[in-house]
Amino acid sequence: MVKRKTKFICQECGYESPKWMGKCPGCGQWNKMVEEVEITGPARRGAFAHTQPGSNLLTKPMKINAIEMENEPRILTDLNELNRVLGGGVVKGSLVLIGGDPGIGKSTLLLQVSSQLANKGNSVLYISGEESLRQTKLRAERLGISSENLLVFSETNLEEISRTIDSENPSFVIIDSIQTVFHPEVTSAPGSVSQVRECTAELMRIGKTKGIAIFIVGHVTKEGSIAGPRLLEHMVDTVLYFEGERHHTYRILRAVKNRFGSTNEMGIFEMKEFGLEEVENPSEIFLEERSRGAAGSTVVASMEGTRPVLVEIQALISPTSFGNPRRMATGIDHNRVPLLMAVLEKRVGMLLANQDAYLKVAGGVKLDEPAIDLAIAVSIASSFRDRPTRPTDCIIGEVGLTGEVRRVSRIEQRVQEAAKLGFERVILPANNLSGWTGPKGIKLIGVSSVSEALQAALGE
Repeated sequence: MVKRKTKFICQECGYESPKWMGKCPGCGQWNKMVEEVEITGPARRGAFAHTQPGSNLLTKPMKINAIEMENEPRILTDLNELNRVLGGGVVKGSLVLIGGDPGIGKSTLLLQVSSQLANKGNSVLYISGEESLRQTKLRAERLGISSENLLVFSETNLEEISRTIDSENPSFVIIDSIQTVFHPEVTSAPGSVSQVRECTAELMRIGKTKGIAIFIVGHVTKEGSIAGPRLLEHMVDTVLYFEGERHHTYRILRAVKNRFGSTNEMGIFEMKEFGLEEVENPSEIFLEERSRGAAGSTVVASMEGTRPVLVEIQALISPTSFGNPRRMATGIDHNRVPLLMAVLEKRVGMLLANQDAYLKVAGGVKLDEPAIDLAIAVSIASSFRDRPTRPTDCIIGEVGLTGEVRRVSRIEQRVQEAAKLGFERVILPANNLSGWTGPKGIKLIGVSSVSEALQAALGE
């Protein structure tokens, strides 16, 4: 006997309640509770069932020493930037979630990747729930894509998708997007918490049992996070965010979760008329429009995963017109700005309490490592004193609350990247100078405190 009852589910966090509430107790959002019909009755096959005929998943515990490993190499695409972000290529049986703003280029990226994998002899199934077959064909012609191994399917019913995967047995599957796919046995609307959760779980079962790598496109909310329950990001193996301004041509692919590699990797792409092209040297892109001789501008060598990237940090310090001075930052943690300004005021003697501070990382990059502290402090001091830094200086170091400059990791790679781009001096922590010599043609200046760094950079 099937019984029906209703429940209210928050569309942000998945919190369930038997009655409607204006504010969700789970995430604190307002007007996110939506009524859904729950069907109770005989137990149906769950999405995590692993006792299906032909399943290769384990049905009993095994000793870890007795588990046999398959030495299958990762599948590489023609985009080295994507391979780096994925941790060295696509892993068989993995479930990858790609999120981004509308129109940022998610479908374009995955269609290009599908073509590249198909041209290498792999069978690829591209499932579009948002576009018809003709619309997908128009996009493929614009990108110059044509392959016999690339299959296109327009469907949103998960059972039809599952039957197609069973019959075609592809090596790769792309779902565009998970918010349009629905499970017939779930009564809620497509895109709801229940549908997204059940559909993702079923796709995960298919990928793990058959060894198929599945890419899922996910929509994002106005806050920038992937729409649907937070459980979605915990279920998948890899979560990638495709960032960038629609009015600019550059796109950043960043990994925020990766079970097969580093979560600090970043890939840079440029959107052109015939698709996305990877940017092999992003440091030149971020520094090409830098103003020489401008106060408040410094260059820092930041590590993005395994690759050093040189970016420009800009600061603007001006007298405040209000009772409380403003502290604004773009691309860095806004809490780091008042902390470093307090260090400059206490340890160096700069009167910054009545100054507004605006900081920005040029190029739309987000930096969060401690090695950028010294460059931020020098930028603030440069703008406050109205003394420009040398355009051939690169500044690296972590700043402590007592004003000391602390050691940073991978200093050799940072300095080599600065030397490759023509920088003549690198101001770095003194403790990083021991045990190695820098490349020829570049001068290393070791500093132990913020005061020494300002003396070296600004001549104070």
